[in-house]
Amino acid sequence: MSERRSPRFSRKMNGNGAAIAPDKAQEHDAEEENIFLFIPNLIGYSRIVLAVASLYYMPLHPRTCSVLYSISCLLDALDGIAARRYQQATKFGAVLDMVTDRCTTSCLLVFLASAFPRWAIVFQSLVSLDLASHYIHMVATLTMGSKGQSHKKVDGSRSWILNAYYSDNKTLFIFCLMNEVFFISLYLLSFSSPTLSPSLLGANPSSPSAPSQLWTQPWSAQAIEQARANKMDSTVPWIIAALSFPIMAGKQFIHVVQMVKASKWLAEGDVAERRKLGLTKKPNSQAS
Repeated sequence: MSERRSPRFSRKMNGNGAAIAPDKAQEHDAEEENIFLFIPNLIGYSRIVLAVASLYYMPLHPRTCSVLYSISCLLDALDGIAARRYQQATKFGAVLDMVTDRCTTSCLLVFLASAFPRWAIVFQSLVSLDLASHYIHMVATLTMGSKGQSHKKVDGSRSWILNAYYSDNKTLFIFCLMNEVFFISLYLLSFSSPTLSPSLLGANPSSPSAPSQLWTQPWSAQAIEQARANKMDSTVPWIIAALSFPIMAGKQFIHVVQMVKASKWLAEGDVAERRKLGLTKKPNSQAS
């Protein structure tokens, strides 16, 4: 009777019939997977396309821009669900998601800085805080954390605020969503509220020069002001801004906490490294 091998001990064969070592067989299987075509990453690419489209419409078409930008933000939750559902969570996907978030928010804040020049320094500070906080936190996680540790995995003993923020997907989604909602509402107010945009009071889209200005120089400052004047009612954006402001402010506080904690974590690593190399400054001995 012929000998039968259990499947668990079977070895893969190459095209010539030679056995492939187990580790090489695993590498062969891994090469067949295209990380760039994973479902969560495809959703990430669509977010980028929608974000770019929203930026194109941003100067003159607030409704179209807001819809495209909002869909891009909502897909941020969908790619995480897809990653867990299909077991396709990857480091590339995590970086793609974070970079997309930082870039889209920064672009919107840049527009708000130009729409509200007197508050430009506020929006510039928010961009700087967002980028600095996430960059320092990412570097601290990569250099000080365990191998393969995600930037979203924060020990509660290090910061209970960051632990609560990152460990609950619903909490993370609400903070990120309301943060974007607040900035979108400010964007809409730049087209509708003379209180925030006094230039809207002086714009007169019905003037004879308006059509020619819009057609010949569609991206000029005058054309943009004429297109923005009295384009929509400001009641709803004001209500949305008021409701979302507390959560937006809370997210900025979390950014500060994240930056401070990550900086201290890096400093602890520096102290440990200097002690290991014998570079720690010894205290002066007191005279007897």
